[in-house]
Amino acid sequence: MVSSEMVKPLLASNGGDSASRGPLSCGDTIGILGSGDFSRSLATRLLSSGFKVVVGSRNPKRSAGLFPADAEVTGQTEAARRADLIFVAIFRDHYSTLKGLAEVLARKILVDVSNNTEINVSRESNAEYLATIFPQCTVVKAFNVVSAWALQSGPADGNKQVLICSDSVDARNRVASLARSMGFIPMDMGALCSAREVENVPLHLLPLWKVPCGGAGLLFLFFYLYNFVRVVLHPYLTEGKNQFYKMPVELMNITLPCVAYVLLSLVYLPGVLAAAYQLRNGTKYRRFPDWLDRWMIHRKQIGLVSFFCAALHALYSLCLPMRRSARYQLLNDAFKQVKQNVTSSWVEEEVWRMEIYVSLGIIALGILSLLAVSSLPSVGNALNWREFNFIQSQLGLSALVISTLHTLTFGWRRAFDPNRYKFYLPPTFTLTLVLPIIIILTRCALLLPCLRTKLTRIRRGWEKKTYGKFSDLSDTSTECSSNV
Repeated sequence: MVSSEMVKPLLASNGGDSASRGPLSCGDTIGILGSGDFSRSLATRLLSSGFKVVVGSRNPKRSAGLFPADAEVTGQTEAARRADLIFVAIFRDHYSTLKGLAEVLARKILVDVSNNTEINVSRESNAEYLATIFPQCTVVKAFNVVSAWALQSGPADGNKQVLICSDSVDARNRVASLARSMGFIPMDMGALCSAREVENVPLHLLPLWKVPCGGAGLLFLFFYLYNFVRVVLHPYLTEGKNQFYKMPVELMNITLPCVAYVLLSLVYLPGVLAAAYQLRNGTKYRRFPDWLDRWMIHRKQIGLVSFFCAALHALYSLCLPMRRSARYQLLNDAFKQVKQNVTSSWVEEEVWRMEIYVSLGIIALGILSLLAVSSLPSVGNALNWREFNFIQSQLGLSALVISTLHTLTFGWRRAFDPNRYKFYLPPTFTLTLVLPIIIILTRCALLLPCLRTKLTRIRRGWEKKTYGKFSDLSDTSTECSSNV
């Protein structure tokens, strides 16, 4: 922690007067240096939040028409003079053009919103470079992780977090209050030396998606090769049939639901494992293993990848009857029926199986669509905790159960047909059923009164005592100490 004795000289040498004036309020004037897209979006958001905005531009007459009517567009010197907190919304390469404003900017707060074009691993951050150019100012790194779209449309439609770092605690507090007034959630990242890490955040390409997409890719590769061996390679080697034409569409349509089904199971497996850990430990205060923590963090992305594969499976299924190979197969079957004098090919059992199979698949895809839509920030923010938990947990498990019924209906009696075991390999759907059925059975076991009551008490803060019973948190300190 930074003591007050350490903060005072820091503020004195870095614009302490302006940094210690207290939180901003509606009606205060905020300055912006720069007239680009981000500056226009920032001015729009500040005006809608009740602040006055003065924009400093090198060419005020040309830039005035690009900003809202309530924003005052003037020269850079005038904008710097009229505001105590100023956003520097220009590229790092142009920082040197502001050196002539050093005297006007002295003892003021400069908020650096710039980003780099590539991840910075060695050189100083943009904010630190700005601080070296203006040593009499207090530099704050903030708002660089917020897009121009989020500023213009509001935080409900974009990222709500604003990462803030500065060597001045008071300056961080002022910018944090400004972020709250604009509807964002400020996150204190500490001193200005953290600016390099903050500037690298927007440059990471989908960091939470690497593990889910990598896992989905490995599952797809496994199931595709497995199906290739059974559907294409086996008839080619044993009967000399050339069925390689099935690889682009039919083989894809067999593989995608397997991937989607297993990924959906992996969304709800960590919850079962977490419950098992809590029941074994008798407390919720012991940390889960790191791998389980990371797994639970990636559940949203895993579920969305599962929905993507399920949607592709639905599209491929719609395309199956339109293939020329399917039409040829229908003609061949009709020719065989005529040759064998077969008057009807209607099989009651198969008709019912396909009707139920398709219906369950549509219902499962519909529920997955609802789960995917509720994962969007703009939709999730409109739901309270109970609504979001109901959709993601109860409806999600319903989707898993219905998908299991969908798969079982597809299998029907095929799992017991010896002709379905190519190279002694079981049908693909039997492999995919193993994990979901284990999860469903385990979830049913957790609903038993003996386990459900115990797990509920643990999650409400109860802890197992050394002799195996549970004690309330209101017990005496002597009794509580025995739980440690």
